Amino acid sequence: MKVRWVLGIVSTLVVACGLTAHSADSTSFSISDVGYAKGGDCGCDKSDGKCDDGCDLGKGGKGAGMLGGGLFCVGDVEAFKLPQVGCIEIGGWTQIGYHDNSSIADGFNQYPEKVALHQQWLYAQKAADGSCGLDWGFRMDAMYGIDANNTQAFGNNPGVWDYQNGLDHGAYGFAMPQLYGELAYGDLSVIMGHFYTLVGYEVVTAPDNFFYSHAFTMNNSEPFTHTGVLATYGVSDRLTVYGGWTLGWDTGFDQINSGSDMIAGFGYSLTDAIDLTYIMTAGNLGWAGRDAYSHSIVFDVALTEKLNYVFQSDWVRAQEADYHTIGVNQYLLYSLNDCWGFGARLEWWKMANGGTVFGTQSPSNSYNAATFGLNWRPHTNVVVRPEVKQEWTPALDYDQTILGVDMVLTY
Repeated sequence: MKVRWVLGIVSTLVVACGLTAHSADSTSFSISDVGYAKGGDCGCDKSDGKCDDGCDLGKGGKGAGMLGGGLFCVGDVEAFKLPQVGCIEIGGWTQIGYHDNSSIADGFNQYPEKVALHQQWLYAQKAADGSCGLDWGFRMDAMYGIDANNTQAFGNNPGVWDYQNGLDHGAYGFAMPQLYGELAYGDLSVIMGHFYTLVGYEVVTAPDNFFYSHAFTMNNSEPFTHTGVLATYGVSDRLTVYGGWTLGWDTGFDQINSGSDMIAGFGYSLTDAIDLTYIMTAGNLGWAGRDAYSHSIVFDVALTEKLNYVFQSDWVRAQEADYHTIGVNQYLLYSLNDCWGFGARLEWWKMANGGTVFGTQSPSNSYNAATFGLNWRPHTNVVVRPEVKQEWTPALDYDQTILGVDMVLTY
């Protein structure tokens, strides 16, 4: 029955799309931009027709060497995509990974010593372009894999939407993390329905992160999804503001414990090289507690053309649930060329008021991790992400090293 009405929605949208003149590019509702390896000319000086060492390595240019063309790097090849249906864009990705130990706090990496399908993802969307007046759009996402338990609307009552609704099969499961409509007029866009959060730097969608693993803060101090209304307004080229209302954290067309909260914030380019994003939630967060406030602050700094630094701090305080957390993440990301990137992440996370954390009584313990990884893009549609992650918590005498690698194929 659920499949039938979802197919009915798609069919209706295809017909409506055929009746609507639409010339804008179909781009997704993007919350996060990793900021590394954006391609471009790798620092070439095109004015004299010459390139510096390390530029255009994917094309076998000067300085290609071991990390350049041939076997290691196909180069600047046009990405392939699934065909559109009218003005509806169809796309997705496949993420397969392996890690040798379970993280103490990364809920996405809890199936060790097995090659696992993390995300088999498909989406359909029509972007709303308000530059020529009022326009409409939508987005629908569906996925299968071991990441389903963190992608489902677990802030729901059991049996509602995709949570505990017969979609889990052992470690694997299905989820529908997004289904929303969009209206746009000029610089104003409003989405209504079930959508990903604005909170934080890392995101659920595998292609949009540098690292295979996730930070403690992302998994334990941030929502993943919401159901509600969210407006985005481009005030200027430098300032974008956000504001909306949702049914708490991680809900899918449901309300638990009378969840009702505000989500708001802004993104501001302080300079051409420094971006600041501030996002807060306040009110009744549903499963996370009433009388609550949270915020995430992200500074994204382009130190050089190839070197990027990110500082993130999250803070959560829910009075009723006595849930009080704080975390700090730092990232240093270096793009050698179109095919190779190097990254480091240093993180600290703390349950400030003590309590039960990760199944263990934790009297205000600090959880720490350092992650070092590579991104190798042998083709525009493929990224391979090996990494080593060291986790430690002195108060619990916990210290372990996790080795992991995954591959993401987009289409």
